[in-house]
Amino acid sequence: MRIAFIGGGTMGGAMIRCLLSKKIVTPEDIVVSDVSQSRRDSIKRECGVKVLVNNKKAVKEADLVVLAVKPQELLQVMEGITNLAPQQVILSIVAGASLDVLCRGLNHHCIVRAMPNMPVQIGEGMIVWTVTNDVSQEQKGMAQSVLGALGEELYVEDEKYLDMATALSGSGPAYVFLFIEVLIDAGVHIGLPRSIARKLVIQTVIGSSVAVREMGKHPAELRSVVTSPGGTTTEALLQLERGGFRSVLLEAVTAAYSKSKHL
Repeated sequence: MRIAFIGGGTMGGAMIRCLLSKKIVTPEDIVVSDVSQSRRDSIKRECGVKVLVNNKKAVKEADLVVLAVKPQELLQVMEGITNLAPQQVILSIVAGASLDVLCRGLNHHCIVRAMPNMPVQIGEGMIVWTVTNDVSQEQKGMAQSVLGALGEELYVEDEKYLDMATALSGSGPAYVFLFIEVLIDAGVHIGLPRSIARKLVIQTVIGSSVAVREMGKHPAELRSVVTSPGGTTTEALLQLERGGFRSVLLEAVTAAYSKSKHL
């Protein structure tokens, strides 16, 4: 599988590193096109892949073309690679770019659209993706192998779920990081050294997440195991409910979803 990356920035670079570390492809299978000389030099030095400044040359021999550019750069990029071969697959991770926009802009109908989140940078991402009707089962398998190297991938039939995923898993790391930040600050506030508070909070979040995944129980059921009647956890949860924690988080995700539909 030959892969061309248009864009070798944070997300493009992370994808390349994951693909190489998981041995999905070799450096000889990848070519990267980027307008930035420093990014080209950096990714060539780190990953040993071929780098170019010309998008049209980069995609010429590729089976899969990954669009990993900023939304404001997409139109210019699409205008430069419109002569794609019918068997070539486009995989776009460009935020807000619908399948229809991509098909019309590229004059091409073999498109995969994916919504990865920030943890793909360490191979622990959540990627929701869908395809146009022109993508074959073999091509879907190719896209799945690439996206699966980045973390957990989830295929959906309806593109509307990508906007929902943007609000939940796309923006989700920011919600979790804020929760971790505040929880660490709370530990410091009650007297813990910051280094100890940080370690306690991070492992607690990791362990709790793994417990939800591995134990197969509803989060509310697991919460009840930790919550003794009249105990410290009960008192803490009461304060969170009084502060509107649940409703504020629901409103935040809903607002993010509304915003994603208008981008």
